[in-house]
Amino acid sequence: MIEMKVMGIALDVRTNSPIVVLHDLENRKALPIWIGSAEASAIIRCIEGLIVARPMTHDLVTNIVEKTGYKVDKVEINDVEKETYYATIYLVKGEEVLEIDSRPSDAIAIAMRANAPIYVTANVLMNGSVSTDSAKDEEEAQEFKDFIQNIKPSDFEKLMNEKHKESDQ
Repeated sequence: MIEMKVMGIALDVRTNSPIVVLHDLENRKALPIWIGSAEASAIIRCIEGLIVARPMTHDLVTNIVEKTGYKVDKVEINDVEKETYYATIYLVKGEEVLEIDSRPSDAIAIAMRANAPIYVTANVLMNGSVSTDSAKDEEEAQEFKDFIQNIKPSDFEKLMNEKHKESDQ
């Protein structure tokens, strides 16, 4: 599991659909997830610290969770199938843990209100993330290129001799 934070809300100019963008703590990977406009509004209100006169849906859910003695422990975005993402909200009360199936957009909006961490599985990141740290990626690519350019045939010979010695023992 990789912990991620909400980077912000973007708009897909082709479809006019909102996208919540998560990023890892090192700002190297971003995960865009297309969401509904109501969920986008809920996330934006939380990002901007806007308080509404009456509780909106995600505020209400968070209030119910807290009033029943539970705490939102974490949120996991744990699967993606055919561009549909799946999430789980983990509620805890003492030793009891409840797993609640959720859309990622709702889970994110609730996690933000409860100050709970958002985790994403490696599988989801592998299938949906984009690199955001091109400088770091370029640096690593250059290091690999330098390594390849400086390797000599004798390095392979040394490696093979070491492996051969290990197998004889």
